[in-house]
Amino acid sequence: MRVNRILLSSALIVVALVIQVSVLARLHLPGAVPDLLLLTVLALAMVYGHIGGALVGFGAGLLADLAPPADHAAGRYALVLCVVGYLAGLVKPENGRLKSATAPMLVVVGAAIGSTLLYASVGALVGDTAARHVGLTGLLFSATVYDLLLAPFVVPGVMVLARRADNDPLAESTSAAGKAADISSGWLSSGTGLRVGGQRGGIKMRAVRARAARAGRIKGVKRL
Repeated sequence: MRVNRILLSSALIVVALVIQVSVLARLHLPGAVPDLLLLTVLALAMVYGHIGGALVGFGAGLLADLAPPADHAAGRYALVLCVVGYLAGLVKPENGRLKSATAPMLVVVGAAIGSTLLYASVGALVGDTAARHVGLTGLLFSATVYDLLLAPFVVPGVMVLARRADNDPLAESTSAAGKAADISSGWLSSGTGLRVGGQRGGIKMRAVRARAARAGRIKGVKRL
C-alpha cells in the first residue's frame, strides 16, 4: 500500500475505534453495538480494492483485538475484518465509480450480518458461547439496523477522504460535474430519488440549448 493510504487508514481506524469504545459502546443500546470500525473498513475497501481492503481490515481488527476492553482471543476480529474487507473491495468497479447507493447499502447489510455470523462461528470454535446467551437473531437484527443508520454519515465521507488523499481524479468536482453522480452524492440523494450529477448535466444542456435558440433568432432578424 502507498504511504498516504497507510497514514490515512491508520488515522481513520484509530479515530473510529476510539469513538466506538468511548462513545458508542457506552450508549447501552439493545443488542449489538454500532460498528463504526466496520463501516470505516468497508468505505476504505470500496476505494482501495480487495487487496487494500483485506490489509486495512486485518490491521483494524488486530488493533481492536488488542485495545482494551477487548475480552476475546487476539486475532479473532482481525480475521473477521480481513475477510469482510476483501469481499467489500470486490464491489469496486473497474472505473472506480459507483453510480448509486444500492451497492454500498447492500455491502453494509451483508457485512453486518456476515461479520456477526463469522465472529460467532470463530468464537464457537475457541469455546466462546457468549452469542448463544445474548441471542444470535437479536444481534443480527440490531447490528444491521445500527450499521445502516450510521452508514450514510460515515461511508461517503471516508470514501471522499480516501480518494483525495490518493490523488484520485474522481475526487475533483469539476471533472465529475457532467458525469453520473458519485457514490457519496448518490447515497445522500437516494432517499429523495434525485441524482445530483444528472440534474447538473440537465441544467447545463438546457442553458446551451437556450443560448443556441437565442443566437438563431438574432441571426434571423439580421438577415431580414
